[in-house]
Amino acid sequence: MTSLGHPQQLLRPVALIFALLLGWSQLATAATLSDATPAPEFTLPLVANGEGDISLLNLRGSVVYVDFWASWCGPCRLSLPALDTLYREFGDQGFAVTAVSVDVVEEDALDFLKRYPVSYPVAIDKTGAVPRSYSVNGMPSGYLIDKAGKVRSVHVGFKKGDEAALREEIKALLAE
Repeated sequence: MTSLGHPQQLLRPVALIFALLLGWSQLATAATLSDATPAPEFTLPLVANGEGDISLLNLRGSVVYVDFWASWCGPCRLSLPALDTLYREFGDQGFAVTAVSVDVVEEDALDFLKRYPVSYPVAIDKTGAVPRSYSVNGMPSGYLIDKAGKVRSVHVGFKKGDEAALREEIKALLAE
């Protein structure tokens, strides 16, 4: 006889699948991964809050939140400032945020950042290769990565209040 686990554990992936299939970007879901997987490495050009490129490999040893967003994403108007608050709160404790714009036109991303400024590094991937390597299917999509470079949870969508649960996840990973 096999055990399917606690019903709540089954509902999270189901909710995530429905959110992705139905395109409900305002429906925020988070899935904690029981088997952490290595985060796909990337190096991308920075468009804000830094010069040159940013590489995930250079952030190893930190807890990292990689946030895929777009200028046309309504919930991103909430998520980017909320992530900035978390970055300011935990940045000196080993927490890093890297935002990756999936906009094809860099000016669209920069215009968005003028309206919703953040202090963490913002990169752009006009080709879509990095979001594909992460299997991004909704906006925003965030990946919480531990100090060893493994994805520990995935967040799709964003609504007011989601930062409270994310704050607890960050605290737990920083304490490991």
